[in-house]
Amino acid sequence: MDIQLDKIFRKQYKKAHENIQTAFKERVRLFSENQHHVLLHNHLLTGKYRGHRSINITGDWRAIYIERETTDKKIHIKFKLFGTHSQLYR
Repeated sequence: MDIQLDKIFRKQYKKAHENIQTAFKERVRLFSENQHHVLLHNHLLTGKYRGHRSINITGDWRAIYIERETTDKKIHIKFKLFGTHSQLYR
């Protein structure tokens, strides 16, 4: 699995408090082991984020990503947005 961070995601991540950044690192580790671990609450999004997925970082913080599979069956993950529920789902 190849995991990348979008430029916008990196900017949003840098603005987050250090404890939120640490929580993200822990969740990405968990995500890389099992994308659908119950703590992640990984789910498909609809509306303006149709085709994207979201994982929980904390009770309020989310990371939105897209997943692509190449012809050689390798999975590419690109985290696109990072923020609180109210920031992302206005």
